[in-house]
Amino acid sequence: MTLPGSPFLARRGASLSLEQVELTDLARRFGTPLYAYSRNAMRAALAGYQRALAGRKHLICYAMKANSNLAVLQTFAQAGCGFDIVSAGELRRVLAAGASADKVVFSGVGKTRADMQAALEAGVLCFNVESQPELLLLSQVASAHGATARISLRVNPDVDARTHPYISTGLKGNKFGVAHEQALAVYRQAAELPGTEVAGIDCHIGSQITDIDPYIDAVDRLLDLVEAVEASGIPIHHVDMGGGLGITYTDETPPSAEALLGAVLARMDERGHGQREILLEPGRSLVGNAGVLLTEVLYLKPGEQKNFCIVDAAMNDLVRPAMYEAWMAIVPCELREQAAQRWDIVGPVCESGDWLGRDRDLAVRQGDVLAVLSAGAYGFAMSSNYNSRARAAEVMVDGNQVHLIRERESLTDLYALERLIP
Repeated sequence: MTLPGSPFLARRGASLSLEQVELTDLARRFGTPLYAYSRNAMRAALAGYQRALAGRKHLICYAMKANSNLAVLQTFAQAGCGFDIVSAGELRRVLAAGASADKVVFSGVGKTRADMQAALEAGVLCFNVESQPELLLLSQVASAHGATARISLRVNPDVDARTHPYISTGLKGNKFGVAHEQALAVYRQAAELPGTEVAGIDCHIGSQITDIDPYIDAVDRLLDLVEAVEASGIPIHHVDMGGGLGITYTDETPPSAEALLGAVLARMDERGHGQREILLEPGRSLVGNAGVLLTEVLYLKPGEQKNFCIVDAAMNDLVRPAMYEAWMAIVPCELREQAAQRWDIVGPVCESGDWLGRDRDLAVRQGDVLAVLSAGAYGFAMSSNYNSRARAAEVMVDGNQVHLIRERESLTDLYALERLIP
């Protein structure tokens, strides 16, 4: 049986396997909590974008905020990807993974002077500038270093992506980007400033988007602006559509990358912009369904109102349910021939918000291993040491091969950078 989300996660008899490796074996070998990723699921997700863009001048920049493990970055770099970064730390990770800075776009509303200096020294492809004050500071920093910063203005098109308000980024009430009505004036200023060179235009309207229509609305808004900017004598070399394509967690039916890009490219062709280079910044859609979080059942605690299945993974390991009330499938790694009961899946952290799933019908016993599905994006990347809990290990599965790509933190790692007062 193949489970929803990824064809690389399937049951063979009673056992759940990721590619050719049984997940219970991974839990026994590396311990829990444990993040496990399918390398071929990542490659397959990327291939959809690559097929859709074949024959077009393009660059796919993996939005590494979703999952920044070096082996994940290495996988996408080897497949020809660039990277979308939002900090100097992410840039350092890209370089440590063996990738080239000249395929990096630097996004984010709060770039510091140090961020800009590091990116200029490394030679990033482009800065996605999100405000006029940022543009002015970037001009100063670049001029002081005798460098030229290629810039793309991130425009806020005021398009409703119809997603969770915490991950909506393209509305006037969001903090991201330059308002559509102000963009032309900012482009004119950028063209006159020392140390900056206009390269393109950028937008990103949200995350976990499951409908094509908001993208088409954003394309039209961007192309209106491209035409206005170029009419004023400023050439726009690339159009960056950002990312945000959703994945299936439960019953969502997001379009495929081919369907989405087919519609976007068709609209660009209709409007006479088919020759332009297109940049994309997918994140969740490349890694989300490639990963699972494995966790052991510590205790079963029946109650009058709720039955609690207490596991060794907690909100510090996976914060999405607590932060967004995100629904993620939770399944046993080994099926049992016993009646299912309804459980809340909760962790050991001292918060009532420490839950991974509520009202789940599972046949489980103490010591069983559960898999939280679709955990490859915003899982480990958002994890913390709350309650002085060591962060999980990470492994990459590639066929029948398993690679430890991050060791489990030790308890002494938790305070290695702290100092007692003499």
